[in-house]
Amino acid sequence: MKISQNIEDLLKQEFLITNGIGGYASSSIAFANTRKYHGLLVASYNPPTERKVVVHKVEERIKVGGEFNDLTTNKFGGGGIHPHGYQYLKNFSRQPIATWSYESDQWSLTKEVMMVKDSNTTIINYTNNGDTPIEIEVHPLFTYKDYHSVLRENDYDFYYVDIDNGIKIHPFPDCPPIFFKYSTGKFTEDRAWYRDFHYDRSQYRGLEHLEDSYRMGLITTVIKPGKSFQITLSTEEKKLNAKATSVKKQLTTLYDEKASIASGDAYLQDLLISGDQFIVNRASTKSKTILAGYHWFTDWGRDTMIAMRGLTISTGRKKDSESILKTFFKYLDSGMLPNRFPDNNGEEVEYNTIDATLWLFIVIHEYYEQFGDKTFVKRYLKDLETIIDYHTKGTRYNIHVNNKGFIQGGEYGYQLTWMDAKVNNHVVTPRIGSPVEINVLWYNALMIFKTLSAEVDYQPSIEVEDYIKLLKKNFKSTFLNKDGYLNDFIDNNGNANADFRCNQIYAVSLPYSLLNKKEEKTLVNQVNQKLVTGLGLRTLDEGNPAFRPDYAGDQWNRDTAYHQGTVWPFFIGEYYEAYLKVNGYSSKAKKIVRNQLLDLKNHFYNSDCIHGISEVFDGKNPTDGRGCINQAWSVATLIKLYMNHPELI
Repeated sequence: MKISQNIEDLLKQEFLITNGIGGYASSSIAFANTRKYHGLLVASYNPPTERKVVVHKVEERIKVGGEFNDLTTNKFGGGGIHPHGYQYLKNFSRQPIATWSYESDQWSLTKEVMMVKDSNTTIINYTNNGDTPIEIEVHPLFTYKDYHSVLRENDYDFYYVDIDNGIKIHPFPDCPPIFFKYSTGKFTEDRAWYRDFHYDRSQYRGLEHLEDSYRMGLITTVIKPGKSFQITLSTEEKKLNAKATSVKKQLTTLYDEKASIASGDAYLQDLLISGDQFIVNRASTKSKTILAGYHWFTDWGRDTMIAMRGLTISTGRKKDSESILKTFFKYLDSGMLPNRFPDNNGEEVEYNTIDATLWLFIVIHEYYEQFGDKTFVKRYLKDLETIIDYHTKGTRYNIHVNNKGFIQGGEYGYQLTWMDAKVNNHVVTPRIGSPVEINVLWYNALMIFKTLSAEVDYQPSIEVEDYIKLLKKNFKSTFLNKDGYLNDFIDNNGNANADFRCNQIYAVSLPYSLLNKKEEKTLVNQVNQKLVTGLGLRTLDEGNPAFRPDYAGDQWNRDTAYHQGTVWPFFIGEYYEAYLKVNGYSSKAKKIVRNQLLDLKNHFYNSDCIHGISEVFDGKNPTDGRGCINQAWSVATLIKLYMNHPELI
């Protein structure tokens, strides 16, 4: 990619490398950390949770012709930049290996960063591409902290013992060790605290944004022309012998395998690799799961159900799909799927969601459409029947079917739908009652259960036809208002909330619709006029007094704007499925969609997380990514759309 020489541009562009168990390496592409979540080795000690930053970064400088050139860039408290290593950065490429190219008139050096699969191990490989030997100094900066926190100078011992071509470090007594190994060279102890690294991105989010880290010493070696030098950072001693050449080969093979799935299209190929970052191992269940987003999300029920449609089902990953589904079925309780697995041992699984469970029916439907596995589907139809039974009779949080056939639920102080922002005890968008997308999902759940039961010759003990008829009878008269769009929810007293929101698009995009063709087209046209941007759908139209144009500031300011106009990319796939549907999948409609998707493609390659799609964008002028730098369902929605309609690429 083209490299800007403007440091502020470089600080806004980030990279993300993952290891398949929740750990990662991430920073700005200038290697100046801009978030407290950044680090060259962020280890997951209980995959995919208990993540800790153990290696903050490495400082590098090279010596050619008797002169030192710093490759490092940092931003410190007060706004100062030092050193200015970014001036030597000429190129950055992400696939198949994350590679930085540095050069001057006298030398040329590449740096490759990679992680060992299923291991908390980061490898950095330096290669001399010039004609002159390069003397290099590498100064690793260590830390040991929960990734939500910051570290400040303290009396940590940071004691170490020598190992073969490396050191074993304990930041403090009884702390799990950090291993550092180098392929050649000499280690010189030279202890120092590096103080007041300044994190612009954390400051923007109203978080702690100053941090210190610790240097034990430095490695010095000489890299001859055409030769390489490797350092390895790990929490696992047995992984210290991992070779960069072997890891590169594995990553290149994986990237090449995606080419066949993507039918040779480089963009879809890159999206598939980005999507792989979210599919990780969960130690507690010995299964696959999906992280909702990097850097800070773990695996959530709702996000997993929505994201796996693009990440594992549309891409033909049958085994992974089944692994994820089996885990969630195992945790089915009172007819509900978990909303969130705990981050730490001893915490209870949370069930505070209405929609995650209903999305399960959509996933099973798409699983059957993709794989045609009647045996797997039939095995779990009894569980789906149990879900329907609990929802009709009543389950947690007063979730039940009311006398109009609508799913109704909610309790004060809880937010159970995807619009789940809550600050302390304040629920930002309370929707107690019957939300529109919940009842669209409920109708689809009933229809899918009925259809699949017939397909796989399953004899249910409950009858869903009466509930289907009741929904058909009452849905439009209750939700479809005189202006031709759907009310957002109906409260427990039968009053309609007519906020114009993106949730209504599911009434057209999902398999079974309660609207006629004319009503669908009117709805889609209004969503297009009021909510659609090049980077996603607004959660609330700009004319609403509650509309918030910016997503910024501390948690209160961010969360109170989260669903009040903020743009969400993950809705874009649903919108375009609906748009194509109401326009008869015409060539003209497909051309329009193809052109409108270019903004997200540009974002993927050039902004924020390079080869990632942000969680959200500002509502008024969506440009810079906000929230997580790479969100599972943001990437998944594009993969699913392109896999369903390859002609859109």
